[in-house]
Amino acid sequence: MIQSDENGLFAIHQVADITGLSKQVIRKWEERYGIIQPKRMDNGYRIYSQQDVKTLLKVKLLSEQGHSLKQAALLVKEVREEPEILIQKEKSPYYEQWNEYVFQLLEKGMHCDEIELNFILKQAYHHLGLEHFLTDIVIPFLKEVGKKWENHEWDEYQESVSSLVVRDFLVQIRRNYQYREQAPFVLGACLPYEQHEVPLHLILLRFMMKGWKTQLMGPSPAPGAIESLVCKLKPDVVLLSATTSIPFETDPQLLQRLDQFAEEQMDVAFYLGGQGAAAYLSDYKPRAIRVTNSVEDILNSNN
Repeated sequence: MIQSDENGLFAIHQVADITGLSKQVIRKWEERYGIIQPKRMDNGYRIYSQQDVKTLLKVKLLSEQGHSLKQAALLVKEVREEPEILIQKEKSPYYEQWNEYVFQLLEKGMHCDEIELNFILKQAYHHLGLEHFLTDIVIPFLKEVGKKWENHEWDEYQESVSSLVVRDFLVQIRRNYQYREQAPFVLGACLPYEQHEVPLHLILLRFMMKGWKTQLMGPSPAPGAIESLVCKLKPDVVLLSATTSIPFETDPQLLQRLDQFAEEQMDVAFYLGGQGAAAYLSDYKPRAIRVTNSVEDILNSNN
């Protein structure tokens, strides 16, 4: 296997894994539309740069948006020759800021290679530091994993393995992070019937970088478990997360009960976030729980 160097060089099968395009399609787009010019090794094998991969991704995105392949290829060439028109026509594609680590994670995630995924995450973390690791590696990778699953490019197992490896790595970081003895304490909790905990891990790591002690309840806690843990641990802040509306649909009285409980906790600030919460709250406005998706708002309110 060709290992990418600091300039990000990939073999065609690696490009296929990253982009979701077959090797035949990649060669066809190269030969018919001339959108990329990969270098050749002495043995004749093609090697592709990160920019080649991004170009293929852009043509793919444009074709998914309804452009013919010929139109997509012309648009990509036009932007390459006159980059300023990209700003006039549309926002820069989400993958323009991807770096080598994201490409490598996508390739290994395609093959459900847990060991390599974990190794790449470690490399990226130690190379970039926590803040850039989260913003430049973890979030772009997880977004693309979700996109590939929604588009049926990846199956459930590929999505699950990639997400779980990232989750476990984030857990390790949080558990090994040092904090002051008198640090403020934030408790993160998924709502009952809510399975998506990774967004909360990312938020709690943001708090941790600001000097907070953090703890997380696992996905789908039992009804009443949040209230019991709050009474036991006495956190300064409680973060409730609902990325789907399933918790509210399953238990229509859930939010009202939590809101009433929050009113009784005079020294604890409660926050609720997530797309599911935003969609549901058109029907109910909590009194004691503040609804927000801004970590900075919460941090600024509790400094």
